Amino acid sequence: MPNGIYNLGLGADPVNFPYSVGIHPKDIDPSAIEDQFRWLESNITADCFAVGECGLDSFAETDLKIQEDVFLRQIRFANEIKKPVIIHCVRKFYEVISFKKQAEQPMIIHGFNKKQSIADDLLRHNFYLSFGKALLYNLSLQNTFKTTPADRIFLETDNEDFNIGELYGKASELRGISTEKMNEQILENLETIKNG
Repeated sequence: MPNGIYNLGLGADPVNFPYSVGIHPKDIDPSAIEDQFRWLESNITADCFAVGECGLDSFAETDLKIQEDVFLRQIRFANEIKKPVIIHCVRKFYEVISFKKQAEQPMIIHGFNKKQSIADDLLRHNFYLSFGKALLYNLSLQNTFKTTPADRIFLETDNEDFNIGELYGKASELRGISTEKMNEQILENLETIKNG
């Protein structure tokens, strides 16, 4: 059975299984940033696997400069506590890439569903790509997935109302391997990022 990482919503209490915790660009409250960071820092327990989702979103109401400051601060925090970073990015991939040089920990692009050229740029800069429901039906994304190095991929549901097993089935079919092999690869990738 595939393993998963739960994303803790802003203001929620930690759970006792692997989770990520971060300040999503759409949740940034410019008048309460210090409170939000206190919440983030207080939720780093033994079960916390990663910092995130955090990043940049061109549709978020918060000013981009503030988003960048909050993103950079979370990258530096992840460096301190030695946790990977899960990134939410909407139409700001080149800006996100420019932040990579600040990161000492692995960075995973959540819900990747963009074109091959963006995937190539991200992979060149050592990002991991996490694929979700779009992989089931987006032919162009399926081609990108097939050419993404096996040691750079993750699969996710992102709270979608569908079975992760279906995604593992499609991913395995695209790669020409068994679902067991796909699961082994994802677990290996998780181990790799866990150890920095």
